[in-house]
Amino acid sequence: MASNGSYLKKHTEALVKDVGIEAACELTGRSKATLGRYYSDMPEHADRFMPIDAVAALETAARFPHVTTALAELQGITLSYDKARRNSESSGGVNADVVALSQRFAMLMSEYSQSIEDGIITINEAKRLLRETTALQQVLLEMKLHLEEEAG
Repeated sequence: MASNGSYLKKHTEALVKDVGIEAACELTGRSKATLGRYYSDMPEHADRFMPIDAVAALETAARFPHVTTALAELQGITLSYDKARRNSESSGGVNADVVALSQRFAMLMSEYSQSIEDGIITINEAKRLLRETTALQQVLLEMKLHLEEEAG
């Protein structure tokens, strides 16, 4: 559990920082110190984890479900996160999906090109690549649904 514990603590910290420490305190009803203990890597806090009600409250306010995704990954589960913030709704079916797919793939390749330029992919670069890969996955999922709809 030691490695799983540190993995969960890392994602708990990302969740709190995503929401902001002050907002996290307000949403969970817990102090900064208590929240800090939930993601502390100090040995005395190794067995302290954020309660699920606090995770749920924070993930509602966060841009991404950090802890839920980490829990799924530890179980070998792939989640499909769909909180699209688009300028307009897509209504073009498969043809629009093909265009969106090529655009997303181009964005992924652009991120990859920039990331690998110096021969090293940093943590921040890896996070950007992961975001683009997830967006590409979402487009593929939408395309699959449109194709299934057309196939009857």
